[in-house]
Amino acid sequence: MFRKFAFALGLTLAGLAQITPASAEPLARQLFGAEHAPSQQSPKAIGFYSRGCAAGLQQLPETGPTWQAMRLSRNRNYGQPEMLSFLQDLSRYAATQPGWAGLYVGDISQPRGGPMTGGHASHQIGLDADIWMLPPKRLDLSRSERERLSSVSIRSADQRRTTANWTPQHVAIMKAAASDPRVDRIFVAAAAKIAMCNSVPKGDRGWLQKIRPYWGHNTHFHVRLKCTPGNTACEDQTPTVAELSKGGDGCDETLNWWVTDALDPPKSAPAPAKPAGPPKRNAKTYVMADLPDQCRAVLGAQ
Repeated sequence: MFRKFAFALGLTLAGLAQITPASAEPLARQLFGAEHAPSQQSPKAIGFYSRGCAAGLQQLPETGPTWQAMRLSRNRNYGQPEMLSFLQDLSRYAATQPGWAGLYVGDISQPRGGPMTGGHASHQIGLDADIWMLPPKRLDLSRSERERLSSVSIRSADQRRTTANWTPQHVAIMKAAASDPRVDRIFVAAAAKIAMCNSVPKGDRGWLQKIRPYWGHNTHFHVRLKCTPGNTACEDQTPTVAELSKGGDGCDETLNWWVTDALDPPKSAPAPAKPAGPPKRNAKTYVMADLPDQCRAVLGAQ
């Protein structure tokens, strides 16, 4: 049964054999990765950011007046209409900053969302987008240039501080993004969050609460939008303790953990216990049964 399903989705017998052993289900990331166009459905985010799919996604134009989509060979410049509008709005603001012609936009989602063939656990419902830290000097890059060009790291090699690549313009752009009511949170290197906590003056600091430290975000920052009102198929991010309390800016003592114990755990700290039972499934190992039922209809749609 699953072989017929896979063939209908364009997978060859040889490709299927490389994906799964005999009698196993095909991996969801291979099924969604094989889709080259969005479903002809109304736009809808289905499931959670790291366990779901997306109907009716729209493609961010490869080049616009204040942006360029990068790494076009990945075919990951698809998003919900709200995400594309947000990126275009933010890129226009970025173009007002000294030294920035706009934004270089990295991965958003695959044409039908879902788990990716590699590189991300999230980006599955069209509401996540990566924005390069590299200030664009020009917006006429060819396809081949977009494959060769790399972003810059704003974090030191020891992960504890920012480098000269981190500028007031980065802060201004992230503030504009975090101040947008469509945005749920923004992931960035811990060193950048610490730098913002230390440099942003007292008063207008509430937007800092949306800036979240996380590994692997030194060459780009990751914007996550909220589920749109009325979309019951979309699962919002669970609020943090800080969000449920009186608010704040997220610049408390827990932030320092990212550049201390997280990098160099105390020798007296016990090793974390391994959970009992089989490994928990993730974006790399999900099969269709792990995703919302509506994702089958997304794959089967024209």
